[in-house]
Amino acid sequence: MKNIFLISLLAIAACKQANVPTVNSNPLADYFNYGESGVKQAGIQMIPIKTPKGTFNVWTKRIGSNPNIKVLLLHGGPAATGEYMEVFESFFPQEGFEFYEYDQLGSYRSDNPKDTSLWVLDRFVEEVEQVRQAIHADSSNFYLLGNSWGGILGMQYALKYQSNMKALLVANMMASCPEYGRYANEVLAKQMKPEVLKEVKAIEAKGDFNNPRYMDLLMPNFYHEHICRLQNWPEPLIRSFSHLNNLIYTQMQGPSEFGIAGNLATWDIKSRLKEIKIPTLMIGAKYDTMDPKAMEEQSKLVAHGRYLYCPNGSHLSMYDDQDVFMKGVVGFIHDVNRGAF
Repeated sequence: MKNIFLISLLAIAACKQANVPTVNSNPLADYFNYGESGVKQAGIQMIPIKTPKGTFNVWTKRIGSNPNIKVLLLHGGPAATGEYMEVFESFFPQEGFEFYEYDQLGSYRSDNPKDTSLWVLDRFVEEVEQVRQAIHADSSNFYLLGNSWGGILGMQYALKYQSNMKALLVANMMASCPEYGRYANEVLAKQMKPEVLKEVKAIEAKGDFNNPRYMDLLMPNFYHEHICRLQNWPEPLIRSFSHLNNLIYTQMQGPSEFGIAGNLATWDIKSRLKEIKIPTLMIGAKYDTMDPKAMEEQSKLVAHGRYLYCPNGSHLSMYDDQDVFMKGVVGFIHDVNRGAF
């Protein structure tokens, strides 16, 4: 009984902090009431997305109910999955946030059309806008949080649709792919053992990216150094990696971790960051694949920016520098919500 009472008190406090209206004596029931009719599906909704090649469905999962704070999570990749974003379930509910996990088109739980013309940034931007409309978010409550490729998508979306947003959060993504490529080659590659780097470059020179030896080299010498530094990777992250759509990833990102090719090779909106007027949080990390100094600079280039630095984190600092990352993200959202940013 004590535990139930304590949970109720925490839920009430979270609802008050996030300005969630309570209409009865059970705030937990209010928070998890999605207004679903018919067969309930744990907040899961397949949202139809119109594209130049037809209409397809994308997978979303809603957690919580809060008309003042709706957070849409944009996963990385391109074409990874929202599975690794499940980590936010350990932090956002007690804050009273309404948030949405989401597999972008072509990712594991969403439709996977085969037309390669769909895998361009501008079409993904329009997809996010259609998802926003479907979840009934607007400029009074819509927070967009993108990690890695999701940060590219979030910044590009904000340049076109920031009038529909409350705030933007960019986790571990530089605003210039050419600069990202140079950082990977001129800084990160040189941190590897010379014999390892030599072998990696030899495999890349042959275009032999499917060679198992390539990942055998990258996993301990790059991924565990700069993607996630935890000795044992969390299960949602392992699951997400296993479901990556490599065809889309290669078309947009390119096959190599040292530089970027594909459709995103020349993407660079650094000079346009000043056009982003909404509150913006830029998140960098010491061991990230993205230059943390560039992330700090980006926070100063937007009109209303804040920088969050994760001293023990890498590209997935929501896992390997979790306390700093989550406190910074939660604090930013609360500050924007109450007009204290």
